[in-house]
Amino acid sequence: MQPRILEVRTKILKKNDEIARALRGRFSDLGVYVINVVSSPGAGKTELLTQVMRTLRERGLSVAAVVGDLATENDADRMGESGCPTKQILTGTMCHLEADMVESAVEDFDLANTDVLFVENVGNLVCPQGFDLGEDLRVLFFPSTEGEDKPLKYPTLINTCDLVVLSKMDLADAVAFDTALARRNCDEARPGVPIIETSAKSRSGVDKLADAISHRVTTKQSVASGRAVGA
Repeated sequence: MQPRILEVRTKILKKNDEIARALRGRFSDLGVYVINVVSSPGAGKTELLTQVMRTLRERGLSVAAVVGDLATENDADRMGESGCPTKQILTGTMCHLEADMVESAVEDFDLANTDVLFVENVGNLVCPQGFDLGEDLRVLFFPSTEGEDKPLKYPTLINTCDLVVLSKMDLADAVAFDTALARRNCDEARPGVPIIETSAKSRSGVDKLADAISHRVTTKQSVASGRAVGA
């Protein structure tokens, strides 16, 4: 049975990659910067993303988000408090988002006038790693409450990430989180990966994360504008 399982998985990934490639081209043409946020459940990504989205909007950027969960629209409702368009994707029993889900979810968004699109993936440290969503940046949220060894336990996911966000750092002392060790473990699993320490409760690191995103958005839009001029 093993060859059959591999064959089916290969077909699924091939179809996903084809849709993701088309999405990436569409996003690129429109100058939309897409961020795929992955983490375990309870990493605090919804609250922190809400703050980052509000900050980016206050800086004049147009921001939207799609949110993946097995059930309920709670996270989309919370992120909508940022004042940005937000849409929930209900996956049922699926532990990750796939490109066709994102493709359907953004149909109602005005992508031509969107600068940043956040895709909050389903909370899981295994399933999302193999599925490209057409993103520019994959961000791993790593909370202080989970222990320093998570990057070593789940190296496959962190190896696909471009940025690590240490979240819930206001709890680091209370749970005896060794920040230096966590950083070393991240670097061992993904050498050179940028790391930003944050806390949604204290807003620490929110501006720094928003700065990092703003810089990337500006860079992508400059490239897109240059292509348009040269066309």
